[in-house]
Amino acid sequence: MREREIERRLGRQVKDLGGVSVKLACPGMDGMPDRLVLMPGGKMAFVELKAPGMKPRALQEARHRMLRGLGFRVYVLDDPEMTGEAVDEILRA
Repeated sequence: MREREIERRLGRQVKDLGGVSVKLACPGMDGMPDRLVLMPGGKMAFVELKAPGMKPRALQEARHRMLRGLGFRVYVLDDPEMTGEAVDEILRA
């Protein structure tokens, strides 16, 4: 299984629930999560996608801590089964 497959699954689930999964490209700010998930009702979270068993790099972890410190939700997904749980949590937030 590849990261791209998890990304596709997340995108489909978000879209099916009326949201959008925006690919983040942040020049000058390396280590930002891969996706910004925007859901109906103003619900949002950052999502880092990894191939199964892979972990975020140190810089990515530092960015996640920064975002969480600002009050944002950050998810790290390395299993396609995790996408549904994450989307449900975002909607409940």
